[in-house]
Amino acid sequence: MPATSAPALSDEEFARLVETLKEADSVELKLTVPEPHQRSTVAALELDPLEAQIRQVFFFDTPDLALDAHGVVARARRIQGKGADSIVKLRPVTPSELPAELRRSGAFRVEVDALPGGFVCSGTLKGTPDQADVLRAAKGQLPLRKLFSKEQRQLFAIHAPEGIGLDDLTVLGPIFVLKLRFVPPRLERRLVAETWLYPDGSRILELSTRCETTEAFQVAAETRAFLVRHGVDLSGEQETKTRRALEYFAAEQAEVEA
Repeated sequence: MPATSAPALSDEEFARLVETLKEADSVELKLTVPEPHQRSTVAALELDPLEAQIRQVFFFDTPDLALDAHGVVARARRIQGKGADSIVKLRPVTPSELPAELRRSGAFRVEVDALPGGFVCSGTLKGTPDQADVLRAAKGQLPLRKLFSKEQRQLFAIHAPEGIGLDDLTVLGPIFVLKLRFVPPRLERRLVAETWLYPDGSRILELSTRCETTEAFQVAAETRAFLVRHGVDLSGEQETKTRRALEYFAAEQAEVEA
């Protein structure tokens, strides 16, 4: 029987989480399922991969991941049946310290990602480039800055390491993602299953659900109980999809340049 315990937040971390939730726009509860338990989880939750949406994700950073070290993520993705989007993400952020003008932007969102044993608050500014432009930029046929809005470029310039512009970045990827939205009958809440498929054959399976900040703890308890009833392992090491992708492709780039 899989273990169902997870590291608990300290009193200080819990208090900080409560205060952060008050100022965030939403919260996403996430769980990374360890690879040995992924097949059993898919079977227990009756997930049908043929119903999943395909996404192609490109990250942009320097070969030594200078953006990541400064808490900045630049990314674009192509989405089956929906077009494309781009983001400039700041992580972590303290909501009260963000400029009021940025908080008022309809393209900006502050969200808390809560995982077993921890959480992080991020601010994401979204853009909507053309799908064709994402491919052209990935092939080096279009400057990367063209994938980002003026507002995104300004935010990037403020927070990126000095001397690094969007056009200076390396394309890391792509990585293919299968995203499946489903509503379990006994939970009556939409869950999302995302499988990130890495070129070496490894994968990450993440289960998540979004909710209002005011209902975060109730939704977390209900979702946890549902997953435990279905034998889902809640005790595995939690991995960040973005960090793993960045490190994978940066290492691959280093081998090419060696």
